[in-house]
Amino acid sequence: MIGRSRTRWVLQKQGPLLGLILLMLVIFLGQQLADTGWYYRFMAVPGEIVDSWRNLLAGSASGADYREFGTLLSCAFLHGSMEHVLYNMLYLWIFAALAADLLGQRWMFLIFVVTAICGSICHTVFNAGEFIPMLGASGAVMGFEGAYLGLATRWQLPDPQVWPMARPIPPGQLALLAGFGVSMDYLALMGHSGGGIAYGAHLGGFAAGLFLTAMIAPKPQAARAR
Repeated sequence: MIGRSRTRWVLQKQGPLLGLILLMLVIFLGQQLADTGWYYRFMAVPGEIVDSWRNLLAGSASGADYREFGTLLSCAFLHGSMEHVLYNMLYLWIFAALAADLLGQRWMFLIFVVTAICGSICHTVFNAGEFIPMLGASGAVMGFEGAYLGLATRWQLPDPQVWPMARPIPPGQLALLAGFGVSMDYLALMGHSGGGIAYGAHLGGFAAGLFLTAMIAPKPQAARAR
């Protein structure tokens, strides 16, 4: 009975986030069952986005150009491999669940959308002349890590406990994990490290999440002033 009650509580509290994760897993399954043709147009291609931006500035943007801007968000719902999607969903669950607990579901979805778009924009800026498509929710995942760091530096947060972890974790440890992750991304980007990883998207998403919570987000009810 305790297990059922706990599961019911998780579904009630984090149902929207679980729905988002389930959607990404279903989309990934669809990617595996069909060829790349159907979802290629939803991936973000830096060179094509830059061309569409130039058309917009020149006043000659078409519907295709506006659809190209839509890939800044749609690419976050696609993944390249099982390892890619599972790793992203694990960290999305941990940090987005914390954001939902502290700020509510609306802020959780806002952080996801804003940081996913900002991550794609940052990747495009760093790779403006490339036509290699980008996909993955890594920008939004790092966005939630930045968001948690912003909250942790601004407010005194309660010890977080994310199901199914057995015990609360000191906020400083999670904030340190977020800071360490983004520092590794920065060093890799500055060292021109490739490997198929969109480090620019990581940095852009992280910075956007940090800005949202450090400058704009309201005080979480469970938090105390420093």
